[in-house]
Amino acid sequence: MHTPTLLSRGQSSVSSGAANVNEWSRGRLLGVLSGAAVVAVVLLVGLGYAIHLGAARTGTSDATTRRVATGVTTQPGQSHGTARRDEIAAQPMLPVPDNAPQPAEASSLKAGTMEVPAGTGLTGPALVTTGFPHTPEGAIAQLAQIDAAVLSSMSPQTAREVYSAWALPGGVAPEDWWTATTVDSFLNSSGMGGALAPDAAVTVEPAAALIKGNDGPDWTTVCVLLKVSATYRSEAQTGWGHCERMQWVGGRWMIAPGQPPAPAPATWPGSTLAAKAGWKTWQTTTSTNTGGEH
Repeated sequence: MHTPTLLSRGQSSVSSGAANVNEWSRGRLLGVLSGAAVVAVVLLVGLGYAIHLGAARTGTSDATTRRVATGVTTQPGQSHGTARRDEIAAQPMLPVPDNAPQPAEASSLKAGTMEVPAGTGLTGPALVTTGFPHTPEGAIAQLAQIDAAVLSSMSPQTAREVYSAWALPGGVAPEDWWTATTVDSFLNSSGMGGALAPDAAVTVEPAAALIKGNDGPDWTTVCVLLKVSATYRSEAQTGWGHCERMQWVGGRWMIAPGQPPAPAPATWPGSTLAAKAGWKTWQTTTSTNTGGEH
């Protein structure tokens, strides 16, 4: 078993971003600027602001008064409908500090592993890799590929195309989708304009995942934690988390209707905070039937 680098849409790579840096507090900017390199500032400010903006939009201020979600180990059972699904999606996750996505020492805590199916390698709509099984772990694999396709291109147009092809009606507008706002924020904060600079290279690697909750065999909320690496005049790495409602329709996992889930805790993979947040280390398995937690 291994953890491959995700590449999509013609084997391009990945990245993430932020929008109006002026809205950041002085303290946050000083924390980010400690990274020194230009690309570190772009990447960390970009991703950090996207996470900050997403949290504000989805409203997670009650995270200290409600039970924090760290993932489930049960397999899908009976479906209970919309109210149950909204409850699963809205449950807050572990609050983490602004510097949590930055590289950190490996944790001594045992986080466990998540076996994620490699799939069949089919090319699906909008050139997104598909062919994953009808399991929550299959939904994890599909979400990671959706994110990789968008982040690797760093193109708002590609974000719209992918979201339109992979999201069921009844969700947010394409421009408000978490991954699309990340692309916009990255491009705005870096000054690259409407597309990734020709001399920039970005890769994304699936590092961890969790299953937030299931409602029947055809619906789940899952989260992926990606390790993003960027080269642009220098090099930098950061963690980037994303949760989505996913629904099995027409033989594939798609982004389900409803309000976006509470934002994923963006942590450095393998860190103590990652373990506390419930992230399980990603392990790819060649099985196309089921994955699993250990």
